[in-house]
Amino acid sequence: METILFLAHTEQDGSLAKPALEALSAARFLARQVAEATLAVGLAGEDPAPAANQIGSCGAARFLGVCGAEFAVPRYSTDAAAAEALVRAAGATLIVAPSTSRWARCLGGVAQRLGGRTDTHITGIAVPEGRVTVSRWYYRQRMEALLARSHRPWFLLVDPGCFDPWVGEPAQAALEPVAAPAESRTRFLEFRSPQAGEQTIRPDAKLLFVAGAGWTKKQADGKVHVEEAADLILTFLRKTQASLGSSKSLVDLSGEGQAVLPFLSHLNQVGQTGATPRHPKGLATCCHGEEPHVVGWRFIHERRAVNLDPNCGWAQGKADVLYVADAFAVLRKLNELL
Repeated sequence: METILFLAHTEQDGSLAKPALEALSAARFLARQVAEATLAVGLAGEDPAPAANQIGSCGAARFLGVCGAEFAVPRYSTDAAAAEALVRAAGATLIVAPSTSRWARCLGGVAQRLGGRTDTHITGIAVPEGRVTVSRWYYRQRMEALLARSHRPWFLLVDPGCFDPWVGEPAQAALEPVAAPAESRTRFLEFRSPQAGEQTIRPDAKLLFVAGAGWTKKQADGKVHVEEAADLILTFLRKTQASLGSSKSLVDLSGEGQAVLPFLSHLNQVGQTGATPRHPKGLATCCHGEEPHVVGWRFIHERRAVNLDPNCGWAQGKADVLYVADAFAVLRKLNELL
């Protein structure tokens, strides 16, 4: 008999974020598919009661909470102590948690303390013939593996964007307090966020806009127009609230002494050596569509590209639509229409 624990931490406002609600959907699916399984909820935060009420109608048999000001901020020692206490209190054999930076940092250590096992970047869960099986990708999303373990407890960190977030009415939940040691040599100072208007990475955006190295090359007049390119791209991002990606070649141009777009960093990088986003739509501009870059688009549902070369990699079946056009002219017109 499996005891499934949905493990989550609260946000600054005391609620549960979208990745946590997605992991809750995964945990509820497991509880329905595994015979005689029970579902419990484990929450950590300064006051997890509002979060428990937010998901009070999810069907969990128990709601457990570790509360206190020291558990409000991300910190390995307190996060690990809270997770360990919740797993022990629930007697959990399967632990499903969102793959946030807080849990990804500490749950491997928690599994070690409890003599368990952990698997990260879970993208799917199935229960064929009563056996729990999870899927994840390897080798930059080129190979998909199916994993099953008989060892318990088993920690599963679910990647965001792989499950529909749980939706239900709030309900009063009977939260059981769980004590956890809060000693820590780490002191939290403050949150630092970029100034308004500077944020270009938006995981929940409907559109991923990717800039290739062509933006910083010589144009038809024989000159480089980096400042104009930066203005066109930032204007487009502000008007559409799209997320910005980049090819490795564009990010690394600064190391070659070439002009670069000032707002790009390796965090924007998409592809074999970068991120693999999951936006509904993607628009690549001035990218050649070669394999190392396109591998990052594996989970983009609709792919379009703008390139002056009709024989680029995007035209070889890698894009749903290829616009053979000048990206500068296209973006000027798009911004005008927007």
